[in-house]
Amino acid sequence: MNSITRLLHFGYHQAMSCIFPVAIFGTLILTSRVEVPFIHRYDLILLILLTVQYLMYRSGLETLDEIKVICVFHVIGLMLEIYKIRMGSWAYPDPGYTKLLGVPLYSGFMYASVASYMCQIWRRLKMDMTGWPGLASAGLLGGAIYLNFFTHHFIPDFRWWLTALVVVVFWRTWIIYRVQDRMYRMPLTLAFFIVGFFIWLAENIATFLGAWKYPDQHETWHLVGLSKISSWFLLVIISVIIVAQLKHVKAGRS
Repeated sequence: MNSITRLLHFGYHQAMSCIFPVAIFGTLILTSRVEVPFIHRYDLILLILLTVQYLMYRSGLETLDEIKVICVFHVIGLMLEIYKIRMGSWAYPDPGYTKLLGVPLYSGFMYASVASYMCQIWRRLKMDMTGWPGLASAGLLGGAIYLNFFTHHFIPDFRWWLTALVVVVFWRTWIIYRVQDRMYRMPLTLAFFIVGFFIWLAENIATFLGAWKYPDQHETWHLVGLSKISSWFLLVIISVIIVAQLKHVKAGRS
């Protein structure tokens, strides 16, 4: 009975941590089925997501520190989107007033939702880490991963070398989390892969609903290639590095 109770407790906090990602997908579904007059779809999505974020903060579901992390990741994601659009990786074909260099501003929230989930689940499950490699190693690796998203268009793609480095750098790093009175732990690299896989599933839903389109999806929707899991795997690492480092800094100050 205790095991079932802990499982339900774990599921509840996972679901609560996914409120913002669920709001994004709910908005995508709603706006793909219902056309609102006098406002473009991309602009409406941005307005809804800003409202959701404000309500989450006012209700206490997200703290001010978590909002700051989400904003940082929103900017990181938006910069990557602008570059990828210019390189022809995917497109946002619909019109909108809230587009910057061809990219709707709401797109940054899709990246920020990963950070929102990480912040929420960290707090709810009282997470901690053992064997954290430190700011120098983690920061340099995170910077190299982010840079590779830009540079692989004109120099060789180093994602598999970077993946190998992730295993080396985080080999001794474990996530510790608590479910009621029981403590559990998991290798950090395994957590990276699990979250990356579920983001890949979410990406398929998002492209199906027209949030954006890859070049081979303009005529007919196709399943996003499995190779994209590696991209999300690496992107999740960046979000974890940012969240974990800020948590370490705050813990050191308290």
